[in-house]
Parts: sequence; C-alpha cells; structure tokens
Amino acid sequence: MSWDNNSGNKGNKNPWGKPGNDDRGRQYGGGGNRGHGGGQEPPDLDEILRKAQQGFKGALPPNMKGGFIFVLAALVLAVLWLASGLYVVNPGENGVVQRFGKWQETQVEPGLGYHLPAPISTVTIVNVEEIRKMSIGFNEIVTRSGNSRSSIPEESMMLTSDRNIVDLNLVIQWNIKSAEQFLFEIKDQENTIKKVAESAIREVVGQTDMFPIITRSRDAVASRTKAIIQENLDQYNSGVNITQVLIERAEVHPDVQNAFQDVQSAKQDAEDAQNRAQAYREDILPKARGQAIQLLQEAEAYKQSTIAKSQGDAERFNSVYAAYLTGKDVTKERMFLETMEDVLKNANKIIMDDNSTGGVVPYLPLDQIRPSAGNSQRSNAGNANIQ
Repeated sequence: MSWDNNSGNKGNKNPWGKPGNDDRGRQYGGGGNRGHGGGQEPPDLDEILRKAQQGFKGALPPNMKGGFIFVLAALVLAVLWLASGLYVVNPGENGVVQRFGKWQETQVEPGLGYHLPAPISTVTIVNVEEIRKMSIGFNEIVTRSGNSRSSIPEESMMLTSDRNIVDLNLVIQWNIKSAEQFLFEIKDQENTIKKVAESAIREVVGQTDMFPIITRSRDAVASRTKAIIQENLDQYNSGVNITQVLIERAEVHPDVQNAFQDVQSAKQDAEDAQNRAQAYREDILPKARGQAIQLLQEAEAYKQSTIAKSQGDAERFNSVYAAYLTGKDVTKERMFLETMEDVLKNANKIIMDDNSTGGVVPYLPLDQIRPSAGNSQRSNAGNANIQ
C-alpha cells in the first residue's frame, strides 16, 4: 500500500495512519500527549531525508547546490575505493603486498589485512602449502571415464651411460617456501621448474647404466635427481621446495627391445662363465697352494737328510782317516776287504782252495755250472778267458 494512498487519511503521508505533522515538523499524535496513550510514533523517512537534503544544501555554497547528487556519488565511490584495500589471508596462504610494483611486505599470518587501494598498492595471495605436481615424459588427461596418459617422446627418451635408450616417466611434487622469491626472482615459474627438472634427470640417467634404472636403482636415481633440482632452484632463489621425485615408469624403448634382450642374454652368459671360472679358481688355488707347501716341505726334508748324511760321511771319513794314521796296513786291509765285499756280494762266484786240487780238472767249464747261463757267445768268451 502506497504512502500517498493511505485510506482514511488523505494527504497524510504517515503510513501508520496517525495524525501527522505539517511541513514545519510538529510532533505526531496531537501535540503534547508524549508518553500517554500509545507513546511516540516512528518518524517519517521522507521527512528525514528531505531535512538532510535541505541542511546539506544550506551548507553548500549557492553555486554548488545543484551538485549534491554528484558529490554524494563521489563520496560513495571514495568509500568503495578505500574499502577495496581490504583482503583476507586464509590458512596456508601468504599475502604479498606491492606498492607501485615494488614489494612492500608479506603477510604470513591468516586473517584480515589492508593495503592502499589500487593502483597505489596491490596484493597477491599465494598458497604456500599446496602440493603441486608436474610430469615429465607424459601428459595426464582427465575424462569422465577415467584418467588417460599420452606419451611425450622428446621428454621421455633418455640416453644412459652404457649408450642405451630408456623410456622414463617422472612425477615431481613441489610447494612454495618463499612467496616473494617465487613471484619476483624467477619468470614463468612452472616452465622454469620443469626445465630444471628435465635437465637434472637427464644428467643422472646419463651417468647410470640402463639395467639398474629399470630394475633396482629407481629410488637412488630419483633421490639424486631431487637433490640436483633443489640445488639448482636454490641457486636461482626460486622460493620452491621439491618435496618428492618419483619415477613412475622406466622401460626399454619398444624399437630396441629385442636387441636389448639379446644384449642381456649375452651379459648373463658372460656372468655365468665368469662365475664358473671363479668357482674353478677357488677350487684349484687351494690345491695348488697345498701342493706347493708339500713340495717345499719335501725339499726341506731332503735338504736336511742330505746335509745329515754328508755330515755323517764326513765324520766317518775322519774316523777312518784317524784309524789309518794309527795303523796303515790294517786299515788298508780292512778297506780292501770291505770294498771287495761290496763288489762281490751280488755276483755268482766259486771259491777254490789252492791246496785242494783233487777232482778238479784244469779246464772246468765253470759257465755251465752257473744257474743262469748266458748265450753261446758269452759262454765261448768265458771259456776263452779261462783258457
């Protein structure tokens, strides 16, 4: 219901239907009955606005009264402009304030902050606790049916130290440890981090053989890569912290798969041959050492026995020589008898007494009496000698 069409009270703009004031502002409710019979009624809003406008116009110079709306709008815009300097920093965020493009301060505590409105000052809210991911060697595509990947060969193909090609996918997780350095020290931050990471992984892979990369040494390669990335980014004062480097896939390129298998088979055969040779070495060396020790011991024993025998012969000769000096004839006779004993002890012999000639013919065939007679020529020779 409109105030101007209040039924039963035409001409009265009071929406509550009570007797109103005239333009000079007398009180509602019949003059002096304040506090009696229903109390004070609310004021008329139109009347208040009209009085404020008249008072404001009275305060302006005569030539400025027509610009009231313009001034009021300017005040409202000024208030809104000043209020635009308010900003909120949530937990895990930093607010970096710049004044005329120069860094002024960084608010690290969560809460409400204020800076001079633009274009004097600006604020950039940076999430420093968010873990960001970056991939090298592939792109991950998110669809309704699930996630899919597309390979990037120019990033994933890397040359190893043994001149093989490995197809490698790498995931890097990082966050921001200094908001002002991240914003002002490096340009195109994510692309810079990716280039540094790609350079680091190629450096590590280029110093490592392929077989350890695709089998047991992935964690070691990832750890070395993380250290190199962090060192390079710290030299750039990037304000970036690398939290994890993960090798998700490391395989032989399909085009060289067969050749790689042949090489691995040859290496395995070589290792088997080396193992067999090592086993033979471990078996024969102790035997050879034992034989050498045995030969040395036998030589030492022969040496000692020979020395002892020589010493004994020398002592025996000395004793015989001493006996010879005391009795030369006896010694000569004894030596002759001992020598003849050594010469004749293994010979077949017949001893004849010179005084007993009976029964013995002068030409006795002594060779026939020997148990082991020789051939006829030797017998004839023997007979001739006897004659």
